[in-house]
Amino acid sequence: MGVLDRFRLDGQVAVVTGGGRGIGEGLALGLAQAGADVVVAARRTHEIEAVADKVRALGRRALAVTANVMEIEQVQALADQAFADMGALTCWVSNAGGADDRVPRTFLEMPERQWDFQLNLNLKAVWTGAQAAANLMKDHGGGTIINISSAAAGAAAPFNGPYAVAKSGVNNLTQTLAAEMAALGIRVNGVSPGPIPTEVFLEFLNLKEEEIPELGERFQIPLGRVGTPEDIAPAVVYLASEASSWMTGHTISIKGGP
Repeated sequence: MGVLDRFRLDGQVAVVTGGGRGIGEGLALGLAQAGADVVVAARRTHEIEAVADKVRALGRRALAVTANVMEIEQVQALADQAFADMGALTCWVSNAGGADDRVPRTFLEMPERQWDFQLNLNLKAVWTGAQAAANLMKDHGGGTIINISSAAAGAAAPFNGPYAVAKSGVNNLTQTLAAEMAALGIRVNGVSPGPIPTEVFLEFLNLKEEEIPELGERFQIPLGRVGTPEDIAPAVVYLASEASSWMTGHTISIKGGP
């Protein structure tokens, strides 16, 4: 097998949560381009159906499943449906995340509801997704779990504290899951993106799309620009593929600089 062949995902079935737009859409399409069939999950049915159509246009099978990853029963149902309808489940990408009302707050101003919401969405849902996927993978040849973290996890995050705390937890959870699941034939890794101007990102920082070209300088990014979903997809393809078969428990940082 040649080097490039090891990056192919033919025969794989991947679930991408939060797959209806932004980074999730980019990951779903990247996995499909590498040969995987893709289950696209999110709360907005029309968005995931549109992404599923794009996956099919690439010649791959696709399934759109409306699901709220903050409900453990819906996460389990998503995994079960993916396996039943697609005949396999080999890769689970926990990408769903963000904030509720997208209002910057300090910890002193933080209502309990906002703390709970962000920890449940950005951390607990990563655990429930891994649990649901792994309980199927362990009996069917193993697989890969890929958790989307954030560069916010590695530094102080004023006015965005719960998100950063949750993503720090994701990084540790990735390591612990990897140690626990290695013997089951399941590899667990993560990707930590830097600033990517998604809808949530722009709304949270009160930015307009026309300001995007200036953000590289504003955020002092050495490579001079913010990222795109297409910058993240190749790392996820690598982690899902045989090319990374001797890698588990690590989170790849992609942020335009050190």
